[in-house]
Amino acid sequence: MVYPVELAWSHFRLPVHLLCEVLAYSLGYRFYTYLRARTPDRISDQGRQFIFIGAAAGALLGSRLLGLLEHPELLLHPPGGWLYYTTNKTIVGGFLGGLIGVELTKKRLGIRSSSGDLMVYPILLGLAIGRLGCHFSGLTDGTFGTATRLPWGIDFGDGIHRHPTNLYEISFLVLLGGLLWLLGRRRPLPDGRRFELFLAGYLLFRLLVEFVKPTPALAGLGLTAIQWACVGGVGYYVWVWWRGGTRRTTVALEVH
Repeated sequence: MVYPVELAWSHFRLPVHLLCEVLAYSLGYRFYTYLRARTPDRISDQGRQFIFIGAAAGALLGSRLLGLLEHPELLLHPPGGWLYYTTNKTIVGGFLGGLIGVELTKKRLGIRSSSGDLMVYPILLGLAIGRLGCHFSGLTDGTFGTATRLPWGIDFGDGIHRHPTNLYEISFLVLLGGLLWLLGRRRPLPDGRRFELFLAGYLLFRLLVEFVKPTPALAGLGLTAIQWACVGGVGYYVWVWWRGGTRRTTVALEVH
């Protein structure tokens, strides 16, 4: 296979990465509307619309900010000029920024119900399709792994066999989706827990897989900007679960 993979018809060429991005958004949204039509939702249509706006705004800012922090040495002298500040992006920053945007919007609207549980499986589907596109884009996407001698290493066109980190991620997303489905089948999860487990699990995976990516660590800090963001996100959920467990224990003691 020659990377980047393109679909060719006469003189017309379509990058498979672009096709996968379109499919990721469209199929993910269709899957969401399918689930919402069959799932009781305590959030109104208007509330959902405002939440989507908050999520999109937060994701846009978070994705761009963390993308720029990946290479702080380029901030003063951006390659390609000012457009560099608008093109850098990362999914981890998008998730965390989107989470902040959603929580601020829900607080403003007085919504206490979880808005993320319904989005988990559509996000997993869209993310897996998108990562397949990243894989087919080869070196141009910048999400490839470091060199490896493992038998499944892939040459993306530069003669170096690398970790197929996007395929690792797709495999993880399938396993995570299956695990969340099994947990839900075993017993109903508390409101919001499915999304919490999804995002905490994804952040933990990204924290680990970044060790086999060529992104340099921040000077003197040992981890990349994405890894520090993952540490912060996982730490937040550990605090949320600890606080929830402490509250339940306190209530139980008061009752007895």
